[in-house]
Amino acid sequence: MGLLERLIASFKGIPVPVRAVVWMLGSAVCFSSVAATVRYLSAELHPLQIAFFRNAFSLLLLMMAFRGAGLTALRTPQPWMHVLRSLSAIIAMSCWFIAVSLIPLAEATAISFTSPLFATVGAALILGETVRMRRWIAIAMGFVGALILLRPGFETVSPASLLALGMAFFTATSGLIVKTLSRRDSPLTITLYMAVLTTPISLIPALFVWTAPSPQAWLWCLFLGAAASGVQFCLANALSLTEYSAVLPFDFSKLIFSALAGFLVFSETPDIWTWVGAAVIFSSTLYAARREAKAAGAAGEKVRPPLDP
Repeated sequence: MGLLERLIASFKGIPVPVRAVVWMLGSAVCFSSVAATVRYLSAELHPLQIAFFRNAFSLLLLMMAFRGAGLTALRTPQPWMHVLRSLSAIIAMSCWFIAVSLIPLAEATAISFTSPLFATVGAALILGETVRMRRWIAIAMGFVGALILLRPGFETVSPASLLALGMAFFTATSGLIVKTLSRRDSPLTITLYMAVLTTPISLIPALFVWTAPSPQAWLWCLFLGAAASGVQFCLANALSLTEYSAVLPFDFSKLIFSALAGFLVFSETPDIWTWVGAAVIFSSTLYAARREAKAAGAAGEKVRPPLDP
């Protein structure tokens, strides 16, 4: 047995809850790697062009991974819902990439924690799901945390911070559409349509800001595609082992990894309000998710997280 096989066998021998946490931490590392790579590449390429390369390389990797799936995986009774999901995902991605190119990684990551709050509000208003008073209070507290981060009235709210908030909103929108799509389509079909549609659509705005990438930039774009795929791969493995609410506390490690990357690579030091605001947002998100998990458990359903761009 080779070294890799021994490592895999040892990992499978770890208790299931610990493995789920490891996968969740892996997703957080990949998420922070995407943000740091976008920030680094933005010195040479426009964020809209970077978004196209992220989609193109993710599609390439996905085609290699599922080359045996065939065209039957693309059969769907709701093609326009896939188009709508892809458009919302591209808007979220564009907002996110522009935001992380302009503001500290920790601040952008902290604002992104509002995405589950938007998703809960959307599930109540659009999908008709029941949200009781305690969850509404938690959601309100989460948006108070966002105000702590943005501090309107105390200092000028930067457009980049609003773009990060827009990313959270459209990521939640994409997640709600996925929830609707999953009633009739398989996860593989949803994943493939996302990759197939976002690549050509994201090429359109990229052409208006196109510059020829250097050889080094090509390598970083390939890494970006792999890291972005890693976010979803690790998250899917974590959720295959346990419920989302069980591993959600470890999602906060995104902020730690992003702050570390910002400090080591870009000499960024997040201020105290970034940590305070993030803690308020995340605490309210965790409480809302736990309440949702209880309600979903009573109904025999699973809680699905909004997907990261």
